[in-house]
Amino acid sequence: MCNMTLEETSGENSTERMDSVTKALEEVLSSALPQGCITVGVYEAAKSLNVDPDNVVLCLLATDEEQVEDVALQIHFTLIQAFCCENDINILRVSNMRRLAEILGGVKPGGEPMDLHCVLVTNPQSTTWKDPALSKVNRFCRDSRILDQWVPIINLPD
Repeated sequence: MCNMTLEETSGENSTERMDSVTKALEEVLSSALPQGCITVGVYEAAKSLNVDPDNVVLCLLATDEEQVEDVALQIHFTLIQAFCCENDINILRVSNMRRLAEILGGVKPGGEPMDLHCVLVTNPQSTTWKDPALSKVNRFCRDSRILDQWVPIINLPD
């Protein structure tokens, strides 16, 4: 099993490529949020995947270092990953949940923190989304799968 990240295997331009993909991911999230194309939370994501998996264009699984040992969370991730693979949905592991919270607003109406462990990006209801940033992220996921890295890791910068 290959434990190297795409960053480690792709050669001399790897840092620039990872920075570019990270920036593209931030653009995707920032543009999807006002369109109502973001679903947050493990339970909410599971419901959305069950109802309309064809509408999901990207799945993010996020943890911080202290949550890596959370067995229940890892079981949820395994099930979500399996479902996404079965339905051809691109998946990314994201570290730095604090930065993810900053991008997505971080709290629900009423001040309750959001469960950012699973974030789905969906197509807007009216059209199929053709976003260059999303295309870059999807290409990164596809290239990672070619290298047998089925769930690539993105480290969001502070």
